[in-house]
Amino acid sequence: MTELKEKLRQQIAAEGPITVATYMARCLGDPEYGYYTTREPFGRKGDFITAPEVSQMFGELIGAVCLKAYETLGAPSNFQLVELGPGRGTLMADFLRVAFHRPEFLEAATLNLVEISPRLRQVQTQTLRNTQLPPNFRNTFQDVPDGPLIVIANEFFDALPIHQFVKTVNGWNERMVGLDASGRLEFGVGPAQLPTDAIPPAAMKAPEGSILETQPAANAVAEEIATRIVEHGGFALFIDYGYAQTAPGDTLQALYRHAYNDVLAHPGEADLTAHVNFEALATAARRAGAVPLPLLSQGTFLLQSGLLERAGALGAGKSPAEQDAIRDAVERLAAPDQMGDLFKVLAIAPKGHVFAPFEPAS
Repeated sequence: MTELKEKLRQQIAAEGPITVATYMARCLGDPEYGYYTTREPFGRKGDFITAPEVSQMFGELIGAVCLKAYETLGAPSNFQLVELGPGRGTLMADFLRVAFHRPEFLEAATLNLVEISPRLRQVQTQTLRNTQLPPNFRNTFQDVPDGPLIVIANEFFDALPIHQFVKTVNGWNERMVGLDASGRLEFGVGPAQLPTDAIPPAAMKAPEGSILETQPAANAVAEEIATRIVEHGGFALFIDYGYAQTAPGDTLQALYRHAYNDVLAHPGEADLTAHVNFEALATAARRAGAVPLPLLSQGTFLLQSGLLERAGALGAGKSPAEQDAIRDAVERLAAPDQMGDLFKVLAIAPKGHVFAPFEPAS
């Protein structure tokens, strides 16, 4: 039994069941035993490999897109460059290598890394030690100073706590984490219900036992970023795995020692994530007055941003083995049966601008 599991068992025994959102937040962010606060989960030694770890091309292309966005925004003399959940700092290091060729961009930028993990802050500082922009660490996006923004969030929203509701004879009741007769963690159903006006059309005829997820934490961050973009100008890229339209389904998952595992089995030692509802993120941005640009798959986004051209340039003059590795990376990042379709890219912009490689909002 993990230390956090025992801590949660004692709390639930004393105070009653907790929501899925509370369970997820404790598993990932508990100060003593949380997954992100006590370990380095990213890279080949961690539980999973994110796109920036697959290839430098990923961060480089995001850098190129954001440099174009900077020009579209009128090349502000001062702006806030923000990354939410920067992992090991790999994406930003690759991004800044591209930005090195645009001195005015670097001179205007203040780099903000939104990161709560002391351990990961150390890793990010080391990764970015030779770049021209020293990182300013922030606990939340709210701590980022005012001004025009360029925001990147790669695999950030999937780790924010979600609520789950179960379809019962009485409506959609909140799913809870409680204890069974033996004192083990188990899922149950609580008395709180999802209001009727919050039930999406796609869930109206769902059968009993269906699960519907809501993501108020993710939507709040998206709305806050969009509000800042409306007030000060800016551009945001949200990259994550998820779905384009709201629908019932249980997407909460645990990754433990490189394999999928029971969500309740190893709290604090397994990574918990949920698929991102991009329709809800777009609605939150629109509510703030910003413009969510048409959603792209990661494969389409990278290919339209020049992935094949960058791969060709990177492989020129390299050994056959190195060229094969580059081709494998392209496949992993962009192929529909790998990361290409599962991962989506949502851009948030102010009204009246067109940002490549996105089509104007309809």
